[in-house]
Amino acid sequence: MSRASTGDNPHTRGIAEFIAGLTYARIPAEVVARVKLLILDALGCALYGAGLPWSRILMATLGGLDQTRSCIVWGADRRLSAPHAALVNGTLVQSFELDDVHRAGVLHVGAVTLPALIAVAELRPGMSGQDFLRAAVAGYEIGPRVGLCMGPEHIGQGWHSGATVGVFSAAAGAAAGLRLSVDQAVHALGIAGTQAAGLMAAQYGAMVKRMHAGRAAQSGLYGALLAEAGFTGIVDVFESPYGGFCSTFSRSHDRFNLAELTAGLGERFETLGVALKFYSCVASNHTTLDAIRTIAARRPFRAEDIAKITVHASQATVDHVGWPYKPQGLTSAQMNLPFCVATLLAEGDVFVDQFEEAVVTDPRRIALAAKVEVVHDPAITARGARLRHMVRVDVRFGDGSLETETVEAPRGSEHKFASEADVVEKFRKLAGHTVSDMQAGRIVDFVLGCDKLADVGALVSTLAGKRV
Repeated sequence: MSRASTGDNPHTRGIAEFIAGLTYARIPAEVVARVKLLILDALGCALYGAGLPWSRILMATLGGLDQTRSCIVWGADRRLSAPHAALVNGTLVQSFELDDVHRAGVLHVGAVTLPALIAVAELRPGMSGQDFLRAAVAGYEIGPRVGLCMGPEHIGQGWHSGATVGVFSAAAGAAAGLRLSVDQAVHALGIAGTQAAGLMAAQYGAMVKRMHAGRAAQSGLYGALLAEAGFTGIVDVFESPYGGFCSTFSRSHDRFNLAELTAGLGERFETLGVALKFYSCVASNHTTLDAIRTIAARRPFRAEDIAKITVHASQATVDHVGWPYKPQGLTSAQMNLPFCVATLLAEGDVFVDQFEEAVVTDPRRIALAAKVEVVHDPAITARGARLRHMVRVDVRFGDGSLETETVEAPRGSEHKFASEADVVEKFRKLAGHTVSDMQAGRIVDFVLGCDKLADVGALVSTLAGKRV
């Protein structure tokens, strides 16, 4: 790896050239089709999130501070300034552990890209649907590449990648939406990158974990808007050996790979590597839940029949979700693998109806969680970042028998992506908590037909909901 000096910015500039030069015609049809489904999924997560307690606190607090009414808060009868709307809307998408994830890049991409981009669309009316999709793809491409550059060790060191890496997706999408020049895009990335922050300790019960995506979206929006106005940022934000994003957040000069930032950029689309969730918990838990469902399908059992469950996993999974469960709050419950396994065993599913604040101290789930152990398997870690969620699950029954199942990637993953019908069904289930069936149908039609819209404002206006 080369150690770039100040001003030596081939990767930062390469990303900026991609952002400024991307055209709708250059995006493969399969990527356009995929990004529509990803957008619909993110909007569904946000609409559900509008009614949650932490979302209400954030909306009410910002509403009391902010008299500007530029942009819609999705799923709510409320408008805020563009930066505050980006903050709230990003929080809404990430509000209940239901949104997308680029597993190898360790990033919830829609939660950071779309709030900034849609704010730009509201600030600059007249953006076409094709321009909107083009800018969205710019955001969905860049953040995951920064995550790949940093590797899963980034969260292992305690940084929450959605909050750190996420600023670059937000800046890229907003910069593309504003049609910034290459030089302006360089500065947008540099302004966004210096705002990156977010601690993984937030996963242990804190509401603020859900706000990290919103702050990243807000920072990226600031970066693009300020760069457009001539404000300057760190021009070698990735390459700088002292105080650059990569060197600082890795605490090294070699525990990152700058080549990942631009490798195949514009030819290999990381948008196709973004996975969807069909469980209401952190993505690291999904392969285990799928494995247990597969075992139950071939050998039906009751929760009481289980003596012990051992999950063999990557070091990243062990660190991220494998800690012994303690009732510290709903966020912690959704992040913790033993508790989510216990939820599946006790309730038969792990979706929105299975998580309310009271379940955090449910004695039955806590007892079942104590039967689950998550252990490191070096062979799985050696498979690399793209298979960091792979698990081998051993279920030992009270009669001494053993069932084993290995899952490399869960349902809805980039390897087994969901159908359009599955995505629409999930969207309608979530959106129905906030908007009418008719309004939900209009959103579906506008998103799936986005490339035909002369003005994406028609879609954005449908995102307003009832007062919450």
